[in-house]
Amino acid sequence: MSQSDSSVPASAAAAVLVKSDPVPKDAVSVRGPDFDSPLDLQELLASYKRIGFQASSLGNAIDIVNKMRTWRLSDEPIPDDESDAYRDPAIRAQIKANVFLGYTSNLISSGLRESIRHLVKHRHVAAVVTTAGGIEEDFIKCLQPTYLGDFSLDGAALRKKGMNRIGNLLVPNENYCQFEDWVMPILDKMLEEQKETGEVWSPSKVIRRLGKEINHEDSVYYWAYKNDIPVFCPALTDGSLGDMIYFHSFRNPGLIIDIVGDIRSLNDLARTSKKAGMIILGGGVCKHQIANAMLIRNGADFSVYINTGQEFDGSDSGARPDEAVSWGKIRAGSESVKVFAEATLVFPLLIAATYGRAHWEALEKKAQEKAE
Repeated sequence: MSQSDSSVPASAAAAVLVKSDPVPKDAVSVRGPDFDSPLDLQELLASYKRIGFQASSLGNAIDIVNKMRTWRLSDEPIPDDESDAYRDPAIRAQIKANVFLGYTSNLISSGLRESIRHLVKHRHVAAVVTTAGGIEEDFIKCLQPTYLGDFSLDGAALRKKGMNRIGNLLVPNENYCQFEDWVMPILDKMLEEQKETGEVWSPSKVIRRLGKEINHEDSVYYWAYKNDIPVFCPALTDGSLGDMIYFHSFRNPGLIIDIVGDIRSLNDLARTSKKAGMIILGGGVCKHQIANAMLIRNGADFSVYINTGQEFDGSDSGARPDEAVSWGKIRAGSESVKVFAEATLVFPLLIAATYGRAHWEALEKKAQEKAE
């Protein structure tokens, strides 16, 4: 139908058939994966950018993570005021972006723990920030498993059975009892060492010590200890570990855990990073603590948020990256994206298309070189 058709009222045609501006030459058409042809995982993930909605956001997140993963200081021109320590091309080629990983405690309770462990085990992150449950649940899983349940299970009935529900996951109370049996002697030893040396523990030092003591390759924090990756937990007492510290303060009082040293360590790591990236799953303390550390260096260079929070309530948890730009926590003009999605759905896909893919390709390359 054309606007010249005399049978169509001119006003209606003018309203419906508004003339379009020319489409830019670089415009990307919407197109999904073609399942009429065989698709491997990487081809499927590569198609996400053109699907639209949150699939496109995930596609952008994959691009940003790959950029923060592959960036080297040698990619940048040498500024006139560069120190002599960073002028050597060989040294510049070795300096990577520091990636700050944050996640809420429920994600360690879930099967995302294994994805997070991969990043820490293979030194893909420079620092971790999480909450108390994100610490203790890792150690508890080394002692006893967490089980699948259902969101609809009755809370009162579970309480009578000594079963704790985390969404559709179940943790028997016995797991926490075993955690108490494991952690109390370690707290005793830490207090003894504090009295002997006068050194005050920080949350990151506590976590490092527990990672050493668990001595279990399933543990995220065992690998953080092995690889000397700091793990910061500003809310260390907000969980079972806090309960244990509370009980310990009656049984064997005197242990001091000071947060001041940790905020200096985290902020200094951000400040001295040549490039800094954020990958943050969920909101709350872990999201803001990392973003606030980025303020010290005038903002992150790469930022990926994955959460289901909304911004209409003014919370930092639901805020989009542009709000952080206004605070100087993400650099203006830098690459950032928020994926509005539940992390267990998309984070394994993100890792598969970035660090996981690079890991598999490196293994294949080694195998080929060995065969030759």
